[in-house]
Amino acid sequence: MIKKVNSIFICLLLAMVCPAMAQITSSSPYSQFGLGDLKGSFLPQNRGMAGLSQGVRKPGLYDNINLANPASYSTLQLTTFDVGASMDIRQLSKTGITGKKQFNSTLSHITFGMPVNRFSAVSFGLLPYTDLGYKFSNSGLVDTNKVNYIYSGEGGVSKAYLGYGFKLGRKFSFGFNMAYLFGNLTQSRAFEFANELTTVFNSRTQYSNAVGGLSFDYGLQYSADLNTESKFIFGYTGNAGGNLNSKNNIVTTRYKKDVLGNELATADSTFFAEGAKTKIKMPISHSAGFAFEKTNSWLIGADIHYSRWSDFREGNVNPGLNDSYGVVVGGQITPDANSVSGYFKLIDYRLGFKYDKTFVQVSNNDINQYAVTFGFGFPLPRNRSSFYKINLSTEIGNRGTMANNLVRDRYVNIHLGFTLNDKWFQKSYIE
Repeated sequence: MIKKVNSIFICLLLAMVCPAMAQITSSSPYSQFGLGDLKGSFLPQNRGMAGLSQGVRKPGLYDNINLANPASYSTLQLTTFDVGASMDIRQLSKTGITGKKQFNSTLSHITFGMPVNRFSAVSFGLLPYTDLGYKFSNSGLVDTNKVNYIYSGEGGVSKAYLGYGFKLGRKFSFGFNMAYLFGNLTQSRAFEFANELTTVFNSRTQYSNAVGGLSFDYGLQYSADLNTESKFIFGYTGNAGGNLNSKNNIVTTRYKKDVLGNELATADSTFFAEGAKTKIKMPISHSAGFAFEKTNSWLIGADIHYSRWSDFREGNVNPGLNDSYGVVVGGQITPDANSVSGYFKLIDYRLGFKYDKTFVQVSNNDINQYAVTFGFGFPLPRNRSSFYKINLSTEIGNRGTMANNLVRDRYVNIHLGFTLNDKWFQKSYIE
């Protein structure tokens, strides 16, 4: 069994890592705000339901790591391992201009969950927290020369977490995640002469920001039986906000281009400032939701969330972010989880819808986001103690608008994950 699992894991990991290497994982101008695009602490199982998570515990026969509400860890009865990748197809449009479709891919998560006893479990892993990636330009005139002002950014923040969840009685569960957020964000502004003036120096200022610090979130769930097969689950999570450490470097360089427009080696640096240390104040956030569930058959629910991004500060600088809020509605159905007559009856079918008022506002216009999601859970052949599943989700969404000369961001996000449930760290007995 171990050889089989290792083979599956290695093949999947190689398939995900190879196309993901050296990729920019975001390509949206809206990622320049804050710390970048927020990725959300969701595995494909939840993403297929638009991120439904607050009332989700164990929706089916398989143990599930629900990172978004650590109280759910208390339901883990088997050691659970989940690894996955994500792909992003995106098209940006402005009035009269439709950009080319852009494709990015990356390894998305590696997570573990292990029961401590019948009433509690721990979970730990690594996943992205934000992504930063954009490039756009404006034109102008200096004297009689046409110049381009080019803005770009790349990088991101990752999240390494350790969590614990436990039951208190039959109906209540509590949990928490302690996370370390870390990463590098690089943004630059360039001033380039548009004509092929090979004797003229162009200029670029680059701002690099190394981020690191702790984050703490907590959660609870209340589960009540409606009858012998159905239950109602209410969930809540909160994040205490807190501060991250930030170290900033600024460098301005001069460079030339050849007749084909290719950038030549940097000529010199005209300004350099190293190691300015500041604090980044993170927002407090709250999420709450519910789910109705029929054991091993179906689940439906809704969540709402709110974050006070107006409190976000980079040192003493207020970047002007707005409070964000949103709602998700989603569900899952498994026609017959114990079917022996048809594979399609064993598949989990997921569907969801979400709306977000993001923390971004441009020229007094709120940037809103809408998306429809769907997904599938494909069970694989199992043995006596091991269970395997491939989870696939797709999100089709729209962010922003072309009104008032803004940018519309249409995207398709695809998430793939492999889930393993097994009995690890238990002694074997021979009769």
